[in-house]
Amino acid sequence: MIQRLYAHNYRCFENFELNLKDISSCLLIGKNGSGKSTVRDVLEIFQKIGRGTNRIRELLTPNDFAWGKRNSPIRFELEAAVEQQIFKYEIAFELPDGFHELRVFEEKLSVRDTVVYSRKVAQVTLSRTHANSEANFLVDWHLVALPIISASSEKDPVQVFKTWLSSLTILSPIPHLTHGHSSGETLYLAKDGSNFAEWLEGLLGTYPAAYTRLDKTLKQVLPDFVDFQGVPSGGNSRKLVVQFARDKQSFRVDFEHLSSGEKCFFIWSAILAANAHIGGLFCFWDEVDNHLSLSEIGHFTIALRQSYQQQGQIILTTHSEGILRRFSHENIFYLSRKSHLEPTIVRPLSEVYKGRNIVQDLILDDIEL
Repeated sequence: MIQRLYAHNYRCFENFELNLKDISSCLLIGKNGSGKSTVRDVLEIFQKIGRGTNRIRELLTPNDFAWGKRNSPIRFELEAAVEQQIFKYEIAFELPDGFHELRVFEEKLSVRDTVVYSRKVAQVTLSRTHANSEANFLVDWHLVALPIISASSEKDPVQVFKTWLSSLTILSPIPHLTHGHSSGETLYLAKDGSNFAEWLEGLLGTYPAAYTRLDKTLKQVLPDFVDFQGVPSGGNSRKLVVQFARDKQSFRVDFEHLSSGEKCFFIWSAILAANAHIGGLFCFWDEVDNHLSLSEIGHFTIALRQSYQQQGQIILTTHSEGILRRFSHENIFYLSRKSHLEPTIVRPLSEVYKGRNIVQDLILDDIEL
């Protein structure tokens, strides 16, 4: 569970800090351009590092400096509770004169306030443990160290943290890219949902019991849903086929021919099943109301919040009244910018809003920080 996210000198963020301690589900709201999707992008940088991306140009470009301020480093910090321990990961990037690609300025991983490793430009220091003496080595300054530090075991703090980072699920589904074909399986769901069929195979192959939860949830939102299965479609490929039935008549349809909203139902149902069976899944879902009708949004949101009260953590962004009404002010964060020349400000809604009709006041733009 993320406790704190910090970003500085990155796009519209300057000393941006999001405190999420003990918050299992929250909502980010604000106008277009206020920074909601930038939160997603920061989390995606951490996710990519956890999944092995270490070349900085695949994470950041010089254009990511806030307002072109290249004289100050871009800095990210993430604090998270993982396996009942508090991890803190810090990394900063700079662009010295004459450089065309950013380099690491500082990097550090700590657990329970004990430094696991630290770094200054190219010099990496692995801290002394009961089993190993302190070690120093050099890393290319255009590479992030975390993905390339070897772990001694699955319980090694470096490996525990990398595994957790890699499991971060970040979603902004594009239904027309969400096809039903697969040629393998994975436990990493793509941000746009394009590899949903392969992720579903990976989820059910690893956690077969998740099918029962998935089936139950789909039948709640699609009353005529019967089942789905992967059908061979040549070579090593399979395609996802969905069956519906009513009044003794049945109909089979390829997954990719479902409507955009129905594809989102499948993703939503699978996320609920994954959180229940993987345990402690983190999910950031950008514009969660996209492709859903007003009558469906409420059930969708309540089910997600109830699931994540048990375990895991979910962050949603929305412009929807239907979702907004299902969060308390303590679980809503309001992001705003007075202009494109000023940074994003984030505050819990409970601190900045004392009115009675939040929906109406948001429509009238009657909230000020």
